[in-house]
Amino acid sequence: MQRNGRSQNQEHGEGGLATDDRPPALRRWGHFTAARPRLMIWAGVLLTVAGLVLAAGAMDRLVLSRFESPGSESVKTRAVLEKEFGEGTPSVLLMVTARQGTVDDAPVAAAARELEEELALRDGVADVASYWSRDGSPTLRGRDGKQALIIAGMGGTVTEARTELATISPEFTRDEELFTVRVGGGDEIFRQVAEQSRQDFLRAEMIVFPLVLLLLFAIYRRFAAAALTLGMGLFSVITTLALMHLVTYVTEVSTFAANLALVMGIGLGVDYSLFVINRFREELRLRRPVPEAVAYTVGSAGRTVTFSGLTVLVSLSCLLLFPFPFLRSFAYAGVGTVLTAVFAALVILPAALARLGHRVARKGPAGNSRTPEGWWHRTALRMMRHPLRYGVPALAVLLALAAPVLGLTFGTPDERVLPEGVSSRVVQQEIRDNFAAEEMDAVQVLRRGLPGTAANSAAIEATALALSRIPEVHQVDALTGSYADGGRIAEPGAAAERFGHEEDTWYSVVATHEGLNHDVDRLLSDIRKTAAGEGEGPDQVRIGGYPAELADFRAQLVDRLPLVLGLVLAVTFLVLFLMTGSLLLPAKATLLNALSLGVMFGALVWIFQEGNLSGLLGFTPTGTIEPSIPILMFCVAFGLSMDYEVLMLSRIKEEYDRTGDTLGAVATGLERSGPLITSAAVIMAASFATYASSGVVFLKMLGLGMVAVILIDATLIRAVLVPVLMRLAGRANWWAPKPLRAVHRRWGLSETEPAATETAETAGAAVR
Repeated sequence: MQRNGRSQNQEHGEGGLATDDRPPALRRWGHFTAARPRLMIWAGVLLTVAGLVLAAGAMDRLVLSRFESPGSESVKTRAVLEKEFGEGTPSVLLMVTARQGTVDDAPVAAAARELEEELALRDGVADVASYWSRDGSPTLRGRDGKQALIIAGMGGTVTEARTELATISPEFTRDEELFTVRVGGGDEIFRQVAEQSRQDFLRAEMIVFPLVLLLLFAIYRRFAAAALTLGMGLFSVITTLALMHLVTYVTEVSTFAANLALVMGIGLGVDYSLFVINRFREELRLRRPVPEAVAYTVGSAGRTVTFSGLTVLVSLSCLLLFPFPFLRSFAYAGVGTVLTAVFAALVILPAALARLGHRVARKGPAGNSRTPEGWWHRTALRMMRHPLRYGVPALAVLLALAAPVLGLTFGTPDERVLPEGVSSRVVQQEIRDNFAAEEMDAVQVLRRGLPGTAANSAAIEATALALSRIPEVHQVDALTGSYADGGRIAEPGAAAERFGHEEDTWYSVVATHEGLNHDVDRLLSDIRKTAAGEGEGPDQVRIGGYPAELADFRAQLVDRLPLVLGLVLAVTFLVLFLMTGSLLLPAKATLLNALSLGVMFGALVWIFQEGNLSGLLGFTPTGTIEPSIPILMFCVAFGLSMDYEVLMLSRIKEEYDRTGDTLGAVATGLERSGPLITSAAVIMAASFATYASSGVVFLKMLGLGMVAVILIDATLIRAVLVPVLMRLAGRANWWAPKPLRAVHRRWGLSETEPAATETAETAGAAVR
């Protein structure tokens, strides 16, 4: 790797002026690998075998996560309720449906109580309650009287809870003489989501690998090159899973991260291999000996791969800024795929090329590779001759596709992330249809400093009455009884004792379905204000329960978003500046990436929020989008877009350094990088598209959204808007103020030889 502006032949040493004719560092590395191909290949084989051993146990070490924000008010409230009152947040339910009569019939009630006791004795079940043990609470009984609920909280970690549920769920799914029993609740829903995602992972593996091999053979027309490229992708997937296994001994890693590791490992491994092998073919066409061709390939393409990997790594590393194990897990998977894909491209692949030699070469006579006159070259020149004629319509199309993003509405996930017919979704739908409210989603209001004793019954009842008057509240349960619509509907029974403590008391506020499905934040605010009353400090009332946990999760996610976006943009801007020495080119890249991301988010809103194509794609729209998945997609898509940007700009900059001609450099650079970017985009899109048929809406969103952004980025963005904007910018493309030019000369990295750089600087003096 050679710094711009530094002579390769002269450097100051201890004794004065000394000569240094050493080639750039990456080319020296290329010579090293080409001279020792067996050593490098065997090192790759040993790493792959070790990776397989570790990867085999990775899936068993991955864990599940809840949508909660560590350290938030809702999580702290849950801890106080568990410690002081022995009251957890229910996450599992059994729906009992009477075959004849109602759930109040004596035989049904007696059998249901036995069922409740049986569930309470199971390992992992922390606390249990039911319609029958809660004094006939209306929220636990269906409108028609034929259904009632047993609710339970699970102990241990979420992974332990859902692992135990894998045994409990089939055992408690029953068809008995008096009633049927079905299992539901949040933990059961997301247990089945995780189970479905594992199945999708295995199915994607069976589809992706042969599909990618066929596409690569169509691109290369050489089986050796196709198999070698797929092998680099496989190496990245295997070693990334192995690294994730090691990370699990330090921190939690979500099971969903394995899905990203599969497609990103294949995608980046193939991207970088395509670029390196194509460059190797060019060097062979220049009649270089194989070892020399390997060295020059690593010296030039290796630098671009390093830069590209750095941009993707930066984007995905920013997920670590979110304090959620779920999102951080994708950062671990993403960083792992980048590191392993770059390692494969710079260590194993060059050694394999040295061994295979001309068996991966393009068929046809050798010659000068610097005379491209293909479709991409002609297209770039045509776009630059008429920039407004082509640029304005392309921009209009992109803005129209991105327009739905203006209606983006964030919401919370529910059972509709699963396909119709899955047992937990069916149970939840019956609750929506037959129950007036959802007891499982009760808001827990903790009143600190108000002892739950008879002496305070008047104050406790006054607050409960006020809470029951909130329009979206169906029922309030407290130490003094149950309340609805500003009146008491039930006297306190044995179940009411759970609200009492010598220091504090709490209320269970059960909202209507409509209240939970619409503006939950406003509902929680109304509950807080009502419970606090006048003249009480903010610490005296704390809000918990599943709706509050989701709201806190979403709020902290959105709060961190500006920091993450700003850091991603700033660091990638810096990387592109060090690569190009220009201020305009990084700004242009950021703008174009924003356009392609706008199209992706527009597609998410149009399809998943508004429900267009829902019948064809097989999902149920909810009218909102869960925010963590789009944030993940932003980081992944931005990194991949910058990946393509680096691959393209590296060839344009190389040609500009050689000739000083901006328009010619754009046409030549696109001719050399355009087919590669398009091929890589098709393969990456095909990999992500395997999740479009997933039964989990999250994975379906990831698959379709990434397909949209990759294809738009590789077509309208690269083929039309890049040459158009570079033509309109003209000399300003390479401009930077004098102090920053000095920074770039000192620290910037160039893929070309110093002589070529000096030629470009002389030819382009007017530009600079």
